[in-house]
Amino acid sequence: MTDKNTGSSIGTAGRYVVVGLITIAPLGITWLILDFLFNQLSRIGRPWVTGLAFAIRPQYPTASDWLLNETLQSVMGVIIVLLLLLLLGWGTTRVVGQRLIGLFESLIERIPFVHAIYRSTKRFLTVAAATPEGERRVVLINFPTPAMKVIGFITRILKDSATGEDLAAIYVPTAPNPTSGYIEIVPVRHVIYTDWSFDQAMAFIVTGGSSAPATINYSDKP
Repeated sequence: MTDKNTGSSIGTAGRYVVVGLITIAPLGITWLILDFLFNQLSRIGRPWVTGLAFAIRPQYPTASDWLLNETLQSVMGVIIVLLLLLLLGWGTTRVVGQRLIGLFESLIERIPFVHAIYRSTKRFLTVAAATPEGERRVVLINFPTPAMKVIGFITRILKDSATGEDLAAIYVPTAPNPTSGYIEIVPVRHVIYTDWSFDQAMAFIVTGGSSAPATINYSDKP
């Protein structure tokens, strides 16, 4: 009897450990991603902070020593990179900035393999920012056969030049890597709108369907 009780207790403890791991895993993965992003931004920005520290040392030695603190360098490095990204985003909305981006992209296009990665990543990010949050853009379409449906994102609405019918340009990402996928042009009447948000659809794709809301408007009925 004692052996059975002991075995049952060990089994229960093991299940609790598994449940605990499942509970903490998303938090751990989120922390690793944030830590990776922080370290990468810090690595890019720290040389700027170090250069500033040595530049002001003759006149402001105390401030220079303060800037050479490793923790402060990391934080300021991230802030500097974010400010540069903000400036870059502002610049791309101006004519000069768009020309510089165009020149950069023309150079990228000449580099084998790199241009394919750049194009696919840019296409995915363009889709992610295509429409305001909350707009109905996560849809289902028949793909690759009428008997199957796939998650897609509406990027824009077109017109059939012959009939005037509304057509939806839909990006269909592949799982688990959403930066590659297909562009489908589908009549709007064949599109099934869902109530999923972009984040929910992305979680569904990158997790192979294991993370998703419990319901979806599959049959296109109220």
